[in-house]
Amino acid sequence: MIKNISIVIMAKDAQETIEETLESLKAFPEVILYLNNSSDQTETIAKSYPNVKVVQGEFLGFGKTKNMAASHATNAWVFSLDSDEIIPPALQKELESLSLENPKALFRLKRANYFLDKEVKHSGWGKDWLVRLYNQEHHSFNDNQVHEFIPPKDDSLLIDLKNPFKHNAVQNINQFLEKVIRYSDLAAKGKKTCFFSVVILKSLFAFFKTYFLQLGFLDGWRGFVISISNFNGKFFRYTKRYIHCKQIKK
Repeated sequence: MIKNISIVIMAKDAQETIEETLESLKAFPEVILYLNNSSDQTETIAKSYPNVKVVQGEFLGFGKTKNMAASHATNAWVFSLDSDEIIPPALQKELESLSLENPKALFRLKRANYFLDKEVKHSGWGKDWLVRLYNQEHHSFNDNQVHEFIPPKDDSLLIDLKNPFKHNAVQNINQFLEKVIRYSDLAAKGKKTCFFSVVILKSLFAFFKTYFLQLGFLDGWRGFVISISNFNGKFFRYTKRYIHCKQIKK
């Protein structure tokens, strides 16, 4: 039953997407919106929804911050959602019928990723299954700075739901550039790569994997843009690590 599920969202400067997200969550009695140094109208928009509780806090890396956000929920069961993700009616109905008696259960869902209002079914985006519903008394996110996830335990019960949730991954092309900067900073923090050949090989393989191995070419120009973005992400991540190595050696 959705009355026993708290939606928890971590956000910063999400005014472009947060309204559509919160509109999809009106039936949930408790939505926690954890804002970290947001400077746009996200908070103002959120306060117009009576079921939303806004919490201000610092960004500690994605894993730790999502756990911090979940700690403000009054329910043990948490559905972790991003500020550009939506729960469609079919998924809401499925959640309403779930049995939440076993706290060791982990519920995994498919994320349907959209690029400029069209779903991308390849490029590594088409088989995106994620654990998002969990009992925080038994599970939590790991401490990863980026690419955080909820690790199962030996006694965890993994259950796949039938209906996906929607991810408005890209609303404008500048988001790719912003994510390259943000994620490469986090992924390079405190790490080093001392051979520039690694930078080149990692970047080229990222493009090859996305465009060819993951059939990005079937997504048309969107697949090519995603492949280039993955190339850039790896290139700048490992270039920053390479620069860090050079600085240590001075």
